[in-house]
Amino acid sequence: MTERPDPAPVRQLRLVVEAEDYEAALTFFRDVLGLPQEAAYSGTGGAQVAILDAGRATLELANPAQKRMIDDVEVGRQVAPPLRVAFEVSDTAAVTTDLVAAGARLVAPPVRTPWSSLNARLEAPAGLQITVFQELDPEVPRSPGDADRTA
Repeated sequence: MTERPDPAPVRQLRLVVEAEDYEAALTFFRDVLGLPQEAAYSGTGGAQVAILDAGRATLELANPAQKRMIDDVEVGRQVAPPLRVAFEVSDTAAVTTDLVAAGARLVAPPVRTPWSSLNARLEAPAGLQITVFQELDPEVPRSPGDADRTA
């Protein structure tokens, strides 16, 4: 492995999602979920993209057993596709209500997890399954086994 002078060579994570109904997805994620728009670009042939700020990004890698365990806790059955996006929010119940009113399909209502967060699961525009989660008790220690608390 080549030694790099920068200890964190990756400076940003961008998840690029193709949205068949671009305007509906933009309204949902920017205006309802509240992700601030950093930039927007358009190109030839009707090409459009908006870059939304989702705060701090992490990449959670889970093995199949962890994915099943999280589905069991959040939903009570296996429903997650290989890619699911999780957003930390300040009020899971209120955000869930807003997202459903904006057209998301509720997969599972807010549930308190063993890792002390309140998680809800939804089907969002652009074919994304999302979790919105609220950390409930910052005093609860987070062990390596809890690293995939919400993904």
